[in-house]
Amino acid sequence: MPGIKDFKNKVVVITGAASGIGKATAKAFAREGADLVIADNNAQGLEETAKELHATGVRVLAKQLDVSNRKQVDSFAGVVMNERGHVDILINNAGVGVGGPLLDTSIEDYEWIFSINYWGVLYGLKAFLPHMVSRKYGRVVNIASGAGLCSIPAMSAYCSTKFAVVGLSETLRSEVRKFGIGVSTICPGIINTNIVAQSRMHLQEGIRANHKRLVNFYRKFGWPPERVAKAILSAVRRNRSIVPVGPEAWAQWFTKRISQKFFDAMNESSSRFFMSEKKGEK
Repeated sequence: MPGIKDFKNKVVVITGAASGIGKATAKAFAREGADLVIADNNAQGLEETAKELHATGVRVLAKQLDVSNRKQVDSFAGVVMNERGHVDILINNAGVGVGGPLLDTSIEDYEWIFSINYWGVLYGLKAFLPHMVSRKYGRVVNIASGAGLCSIPAMSAYCSTKFAVVGLSETLRSEVRKFGIGVSTICPGIINTNIVAQSRMHLQEGIRANHKRLVNFYRKFGWPPERVAKAILSAVRRNRSIVPVGPEAWAQWFTKRISQKFFDAMNESSSRFFMSEKKGEK
């Protein structure tokens, strides 16, 4: 099944568009002349994104949205259908982070991250996909993570949600192909966004400084979100399925597939670096 080659006047819905990957993706589609519908729970950031997009001359509809609230997502879909009549491309991007060992992470934080990272994606699919099916046309892009393909120490909550999104997306791809709908799963590696800095972290006192080390590492070595945006547009054009972004994401995925033993050793090394107590830091 061919992808969508021309994005001019295509109605593109993007959640989590106030910053990071969502904002970069909205700008990338704007340069292609798309008709943008953007949403985020951050009203101020969303307004700023909308202003920047309006300045490029494209049509933009911006709505504040909590993707973890099913009624809000259904209402949002209703507004979009009334205002635009259809959706060509749905990008479920909104997401949050939780870090820390399983034993130190509360059930409430597991529930919170699943409500956004998994249920937010599912709510979006249930709200918009039937309209795509009725037209027998459309593309779905779900933003997962390299952490949805390979486990990361002290990230069980986050990994669980992203593994779930990968499984959901792969299954959906096979189900909706008969309707002329493609599904792509984007799995970014180390990307310089605010998600790590804003994550809920559960670290023992002696290793809390490692969160700052991780934040600084992402800021210094992370790929810009524009790299992910470029991968998203390419995935839609080529109707790609699983799309790791960044050499580190590809390397982890490849290593796990050829040698689980070597991958486990890599994870143990990573765990020692970020989870061990650093002398002199309390």
